Amino acid sequence: MIKKSFIVLFFTLLISVFATKAVFSVSLDDCENGSKDSGCIDLLQKKIDDLGNQKKTLSSQITQFNSQIQVTQLKIADAQATVDKLEKEIGALSARIGNINQSVDKLEGLLKERIVATYQQSFVSDLEIILTSSDFSDFILRAQYLKQVQENDKKILTNLQETKSNYANQKDERETKQAQVAASKKQLEGLKASLDSEKAQKQALLVTTQNDETKFQALLSQVQAEQAISFGGGSESFIRDVHTGDSIGSIASWGASAGCSSGPHLHFEVHKDGSIQDPNNYLQSTSYQYNYPDSEQSVYGSVNPHGNLPWPIDGPIYINQGFGAQKNSFIYGSAGHLGIDMQSGAGSAAGENVKAVKDGKLYGGSIQCGGAYPGSLFYARIKHDDSLDTLYLHMIPH
Repeated sequence: MIKKSFIVLFFTLLISVFATKAVFSVSLDDCENGSKDSGCIDLLQKKIDDLGNQKKTLSSQITQFNSQIQVTQLKIADAQATVDKLEKEIGALSARIGNINQSVDKLEGLLKERIVATYQQSFVSDLEIILTSSDFSDFILRAQYLKQVQENDKKILTNLQETKSNYANQKDERETKQAQVAASKKQLEGLKASLDSEKAQKQALLVTTQNDETKFQALLSQVQAEQAISFGGGSESFIRDVHTGDSIGSIASWGASAGCSSGPHLHFEVHKDGSIQDPNNYLQSTSYQYNYPDSEQSVYGSVNPHGNLPWPIDGPIYINQGFGAQKNSFIYGSAGHLGIDMQSGAGSAAGENVKAVKDGKLYGGSIQCGGAYPGSLFYARIKHDDSLDTLYLHMIPH
């Protein structure tokens, strides 16, 4: 009895092993070495999920980017294969439709000829057939001929109706496949845009950190501190009442006094009733430049100011990052960048004057942050009389 149970267990395990091999017909190494197997998408996606749960390090983020790029490339290959297949099928359908169209034209011509012949024959009476027939056999032949003509007319009409029905069905099928091609091409364009964005984010991360883990951790600490302030963190104290254009402080220098800053700049936010707003809806239109090339706008974002508030710094204004940039990125998450990063001129922003964009009550605040550059992130908050708050991060208020 024990021996029999052991044999059953052995074969169960053996079947399980073969089943597992059947499911995972391709290995993660194969996928990372460029395999085009469709199972790679699921394997690489699992690896991305696993990396997302790990502690954030520069190495893990680069690996995650590489895996995501591979997944997107595989999805692009699948979408392109679908488009190619559908276009071949559409070509074959178009050829069949052309043949059917020719058949319809031919059958319609035959039917017209038969209608004319039948119409002419309808004027010949049975008596005339009898009188003009040479004998009884000739009469039978003529009668059979007329009957055959009528049957042929019915067949031609039936074939014409069937051919027209097939023509309509083939056209419907072609239109369906053309719609599928359009949808697949749209998906393909989206995937290619995602791939470009993923590659740009990876390159931007390497450029920003210079492949240095210390700088990466400093950047991560900066973003975490900014988000903590935006969602109610930090300790604040009232300083004074201010008016539009009043100086409220200066941009902090890089280092311990700046606290978790990747470099001197002003991070500007707008809140309404405690909810984060798009500053573009409040800042007035002005001239500005980007501190990064156009090719990196998919990563660092862009601005489109169209409000009525003055900017908190003097021109020329340079944009370091736009509102909502890097959504779903390794650092910012689904919300993206919560404000607009800016400075005056293309050089160092340290010491630049920061001004109130509207009348209100000025508060100074700070939050402790660790990472590679531990210290205090100083900021100012102005509470206005219309449930509006404006925040000025990485600056020393006074």
